[in-house]
Amino acid sequence: MKIALPDENGRLAEYILTGTPLPEARLPSDPVRVVYSAAHVVADPFTANDPSGPATVDWEATMRFRHHLHGMGLGIAEAMDTAQRGMGLDWTGALELIRRTRAELPDALVANGCGTDHLDPAQARALDDVKRAYLEQLGAIQALDARVILMASRAMAQVASGPEDYIRLYGELLSACDHPAILHWLGDMFDPALAGYWGSDRFEDTLETVLAIIEANADKVDGIKISLLDKDKEITLRRRLPTGVRMYTGDDFNYPELIEGDAQSFSHALLGIFDPLAPAAAHAVDLLGRGDTAGFRATLDPTVPLARLIFRAPTQYYKGTSKNCPDLTTAV
Repeated sequence: MKIALPDENGRLAEYILTGTPLPEARLPSDPVRVVYSAAHVVADPFTANDPSGPATVDWEATMRFRHHLHGMGLGIAEAMDTAQRGMGLDWTGALELIRRTRAELPDALVANGCGTDHLDPAQARALDDVKRAYLEQLGAIQALDARVILMASRAMAQVASGPEDYIRLYGELLSACDHPAILHWLGDMFDPALAGYWGSDRFEDTLETVLAIIEANADKVDGIKISLLDKDKEITLRRRLPTGVRMYTGDDFNYPELIEGDAQSFSHALLGIFDPLAPAAAHAVDLLGRGDTAGFRATLDPTVPLARLIFRAPTQYYKGTSKNCPDLTTAV
């Protein structure tokens, strides 16, 4: 197969795809790892849209991709930052996306982003403002009998005065959840406005705050997604989680090692990179479930250069070029 790609000089050059295509795989209903793909949305290029206005979505293509993910047995992390949440897709569009996915894929494994992005952080004056914003989104999502990911909040980062505020607010939010929720620890490399989240800039302090929240509400916490792009920090938290609380890696740089795990623990996955790499993710985790660890790593390890390119700094702006990214023929 041949495709035209831009070369380093900006000219189109013919590229011949090489390598062996991955076999199609579908994860079983009880896979060895729970795997969520943080799915993108497809813009409608044929609408007359003001770039500063609401996003215009090609709903047919967007939903077709979600059926594609579900067909491989992957879970869907819906309306997250990978769907340009907070960078084009506003809360109104996000809720429409959540509604459509719930209606079209009622039996799929789906967790939905619940945040405060309809509240301008500059207008947040107190914790109660943040709480009301969270509860508004939580109520709308739970009205669909859908599960939630409690996303990190820019408004919370703006008004919180210390760890105690996070412990209080998250405790109240979790008590309002109908189903166990996934917590969302997003590093400031993904969103600079989240610097100091959990009440400190020191990982050692934020670790204790997060663990205090989880331990006090363990029956309401499905797991926590951590996106710090630092495998050692993830493993440190992972080893201290209460029994039954999952670690979902959000580390788009080190996911093969973290999902494989070690003698003490392993991570499940909630990854933006498992959107473009969905077939590889399904195939690899299927192999891992069959006891083929070498095959798992042989499938995922070659994809890491692509992931590191897409999520290199500035991390919040996902990249789409292959320039300076060698030998990705087995990654796509």
